[in-house]
Amino acid sequence: MLKFAEDTRLEQISEHHWRGRISADWSIAGVPNGGYIMAIGARALQAALPHPHPLTVTAYYMAPAEPGPVDCEVEVLRTGGSSSHGCVRLLQNRVLKVMMIGVFADLTQTRGESRSVPAGPAIRPYDECVRLRMPFDFSFGHQVLQRVNPGQEQSFTGQPDGRGQLSGWLELADGPSTDPLALLLFADGFPPPVFTFYGPTGWVPTLELTVQVRGLAQPGPIQCHFETNYLTRGVLEEDGYLWDSDGQLVAISRQTAKFRLPK
Repeated sequence: MLKFAEDTRLEQISEHHWRGRISADWSIAGVPNGGYIMAIGARALQAALPHPHPLTVTAYYMAPAEPGPVDCEVEVLRTGGSSSHGCVRLLQNRVLKVMMIGVFADLTQTRGESRSVPAGPAIRPYDECVRLRMPFDFSFGHQVLQRVNPGQEQSFTGQPDGRGQLSGWLELADGPSTDPLALLLFADGFPPPVFTFYGPTGWVPTLELTVQVRGLAQPGPIQCHFETNYLTRGVLEEDGYLWDSDGQLVAISRQTAKFRLPK
């Protein structure tokens, strides 16, 4: 079993209650990654709903999660022929940490027209991209390997380029995963693009994260592009786009976060 599957595994306690454990191995400066937490909540929704794949999931981060036990309380809101809706509350020590709502479907059965208006960003081949290293506690980086276009790594070594964009590749350290819940992890898998303005400093807590899953990924690393265009009185947006190794768009994300420089 891949570590991602093991560290998002849940045990059903009752009809609407699942319990798991948040691993410290997916943390950034001691705080578990938001995409990893979202994947745990989505695992509970997946177990409770009749459709197997997340179509769109939104998480609201009420308080920082911590490594340790987590309870997932699920409410099924609607079930239909092509999709189902549910919400899940993630609690630790009876404190609400994350509230999520999701729409699930069977992505093997989705049909319809496809069109893409903007051209995708220029992402260099995997072997030409540069592995990122962070100057702080970064256990997450041992589980998710991050590679950026050549030159973009300089924003993390004292030369921020000010572009607000990061492009490259993501993959699990212990092997390729086609688990659609891994796309929720990858949607929060790059450092915040605001670091290209200020360097890898400050506090960037996520307030809300939405991930739309557009398809099932083929085996192999995930191509990705994340950008922040506006930082307004300490609040930023981060837009993300994920493609599989065949170039198929598999997920789109947007998150709202705070940004605070050290005092």
